[in-house]
Amino acid sequence: MSTTNDALIQRRQKAVANGVSQIHPIYVDKAENATIWDVEGRELIDFTGGIAVLNTGHLHPNIKQAVIEQLDRFSHTCFMVLGYESYIEVCEKVNSLVPGDFDKKSALFTSGSEAVENAVKVARAYTQRVGVIAFTSAYHGRTLAALALTGKVNPYSTGMGLMSGAVFRAEFPCSLYGISDDDAIASIERIFKNDAAPSDIAAIIIEPVQGEGGFYVASPAFMRKLRALCDREGILLIADEVQTGAGRTGTFFAMEQMGVCADISTFAKSIAGGVPLSGITGRADIMDSIEAGGLGGTYGGNPIACVAALAVIDTFSREKLLQRANDVGKRLKQSLTKMQKNHQQIIDIRGLGAMVAVELMENGKPSPEYCAQILIEARERGLILLSCGAYGNVLRLMVPLTAPDEQIDKGLAILKASFDSILP
Repeated sequence: MSTTNDALIQRRQKAVANGVSQIHPIYVDKAENATIWDVEGRELIDFTGGIAVLNTGHLHPNIKQAVIEQLDRFSHTCFMVLGYESYIEVCEKVNSLVPGDFDKKSALFTSGSEAVENAVKVARAYTQRVGVIAFTSAYHGRTLAALALTGKVNPYSTGMGLMSGAVFRAEFPCSLYGISDDDAIASIERIFKNDAAPSDIAAIIIEPVQGEGGFYVASPAFMRKLRALCDREGILLIADEVQTGAGRTGTFFAMEQMGVCADISTFAKSIAGGVPLSGITGRADIMDSIEAGGLGGTYGGNPIACVAALAVIDTFSREKLLQRANDVGKRLKQSLTKMQKNHQQIIDIRGLGAMVAVELMENGKPSPEYCAQILIEARERGLILLSCGAYGNVLRLMVPLTAPDEQIDKGLAILKASFDSILP
């Protein structure tokens, strides 16, 4: 049945809750690698990857084949009822990939929010403490407990009242906005002085590179200070690698570049190439602090998602996608730096590996207006982008690592034309 984007927008308005947002008024008919075709047959370049879910591109043949073969066998049993080898194998693989020279165990879920909430559950059970420290501009999910950790009210918790307690907010280090590593550590010490004793804090949760918050990168020096503080006070360090994990930053997990290890790590998004899967991995003694039945979920570690994840991990190895992530990141930054010379509104280009962002300001103030206009201009020219940041003034580039150089360059050319059209 043929249809149009406008027709589907009208149907959506009648059927879908307003709280479910949609950045671009486009409906997809098919996709392959970094190319999308909408329902009207228009071809578009995808620099979003479903919000960092498609590091291996749309419908990578290895992942597609693994899913098809699994569907010929069985689609679901609930691992808590009847087990299957692929769940165990995913845990074994991820245990070996998460940094840390200690015995590890994992548990699998469905969404990033589930992973975050279960990481906090484990930390509370292990430490017998309740409080959690998160950071400004953090994004940890939209379910209720995860939303309490997320450092942005509008739109995520607007009109919902206060979130659950026992969450305290520290400053995320960001030199662009005048917050040094020492300032961030001092903000944690202020929490200890004014809000909660260290003995009340179960965990500190941090994104090694903030996602929705603006792609600000925590320095290894800061991570070392944070690790030392946690060790001093008996607090667990949780690395939220939902967006940074599965190779986006040039290592399979960003914490590999931070010089220290987390006690618990979360993962989701690109781990299964577009099939819903998430999980937590941590020190075995910590992970075993919850008794049987305290972790899980009906769909957690679904067999289709597990074989997809195994195919993703295999594809990263066979196609050398970690090196590709670094190469893509270098290509993006070099091109963006050339664009910056012609537009003073581009005040920062940053990122780790292929997790790259561009921040826009006008007269020293964040410019969400320019950012929004560029999203529209780029879309009209055939490139799909997303914004982020506390002020909505950051463009984030999450092109699939499998995209060919020629297509990446074509996308960057569209971005340059959009800058030239919109920025003075």
